Amino acid sequence: MSGLVKDNIFGSSGVVLEAAGGLSWQPVVTASTVTVEAAKGYFINTTSNACTITLPSSAEAGDQIILIDYARNWGTNAITIDSNGLNFQGSPDTYTVDYDTAGQSLNLVYSDATTGWTPSSDIVNALETEIPPYQRAIFAYGTTASANTTISNLVGTNGVVASDTSGVGTARTKPAATGYGIDKGIFAYGQTSGVISLSNLVGNNGVVATDVTGVGTARTAPSALSFGGDKGIFAYGDTGSVTNLSNLVSNVGVVATDTTGVGTSRSLLGGAEYGNDKGIFAYGYGGGDITKSNLVTNQGVIGSDNSIAGTGRSDLAAAGYGGDKAIFGYGSTAAGDNQNITNKVSNEGVVASDTSGVGDARYGRAAASYGGDKAIFGFGAVSGVTNLVNNSGTVASNVSAVGTARYNLAATEYGVS
Repeated sequence: MSGLVKDNIFGSSGVVLEAAGGLSWQPVVTASTVTVEAAKGYFINTTSNACTITLPSSAEAGDQIILIDYARNWGTNAITIDSNGLNFQGSPDTYTVDYDTAGQSLNLVYSDATTGWTPSSDIVNALETEIPPYQRAIFAYGTTASANTTISNLVGTNGVVASDTSGVGTARTKPAATGYGIDKGIFAYGQTSGVISLSNLVGNNGVVATDVTGVGTARTAPSALSFGGDKGIFAYGDTGSVTNLSNLVSNVGVVATDTTGVGTSRSLLGGAEYGNDKGIFAYGYGGGDITKSNLVTNQGVIGSDNSIAGTGRSDLAAAGYGGDKAIFGYGSTAAGDNQNITNKVSNEGVVASDTSGVGDARYGRAAASYGGDKAIFGFGAVSGVTNLVNNSGTVASNVSAVGTARYNLAATEYGVS
C-alpha cells in the first residue's frame, strides 16, 4: 500500500487498517455539549462532566459517525444522544438515549426515516432508552365560589404557578386529566348542569384545545393516570350512580369506548403513575369512604381491589414523584372532616400509612408531576394555595395563591423539555 495513511486509529504495530468509512477524526471533546457531523469520528472525554451529543438534523442512508469513550468514564458521566428530530433505532427523538458503560465505542449508521440512526457496533446491548419525564404541569377547569370556569394555570419546571390563562372549552367541575403521547395531556368528563362526555387536548406547549365530542359514558368525578409511557386511562366516576368502567387514551389522544369495569365502583378518587410505566387508583367514595386500590399494568389493564392503609376519604388528589413513586393527599371523609394527610406509594404500588398533614386541610384539590421528579398539589375548596412535593415525597408548606381560587378542578403533566 502506498501513499498517505490517514486517520488510522485502530491499527496496531505492523498493521495498517483503513479508516472506517473514510472518517475524519476530530480533536478530543471535553465540553458538555457537542454537535457532530456525518463522516467524522469523535473522542468523547467525560472525565469532568456528562456530554449531550447532537446528531445532524438531516441524514442520508449510509451516513456514519463514530463516538469513542476517550477516558473510559462514560460509566461515571454518561453521554446522551440527541437525535435532533430523526429516529434512533426506531424510537422518536422524544425518547432519551443514554450510553453509560465505560470503554464503549459507538459506530452509528443512518438507514432511513423509519429506523433512523442505528448503532452497528457489537455493543448495541449497552443502549438504554427510557421515557423522558414530564417537566411541566397545568391546572384547569373547576368551580369558583360562584360558578364553573374554564381558566387554566401553567406550572413551570421550577414549580411556579402562572397567572390565569383565558379558558377554552366547556366550563365544568369535577373533570379528570392525564398525560399521553410522552409530552401532551388531556382533560375529560365532568359536570355542568349534568354529567358530560367531552375532552380537551393539551399540546406540548400547554395550550388547551377546543372541545372534542365525548367517547364513553358521560360521568363526573372520575380519575385518570398515564401508563405505558405514552398512554392514559380514565376510570370510575359517577353517572348518576357510581361506576367502575374505564376508557383508554391512545398515544395520539384518542379516547376509546367503555371497558367493562373492575374493582369497587366509586367516584372522587385519586390516580397516579408509579413504577415508571404503571398506575394506581385509590380511595374515593362509594356510599362511604373507600380504602382500596386498583393497580394498572403497563398495558392499561386495571387489577382487582387491594385493601390499603391510610384514612379513607374522597375528593383527594394524587401525582407521581421521585421518578417511580406516587403520593395521595388531602380530601374529605364522609363525615365531612377535611384532611391534609398524605400517603406515599412505593415503586411496587404499595400504599403507606398516613403521613402527618402539611398545609391547609381541604378537599377538591388537584395534583400533577413536574420537573421530572417532583409534584404539586394545588387549589381546593376554595383556595389558590399550592404545596410542592420534593423528589423524596416531602410536602412543603403553603405557597401563596396564584390564579383564581377554585376547587374540583383537574391537573396533568405535559412537556418533556
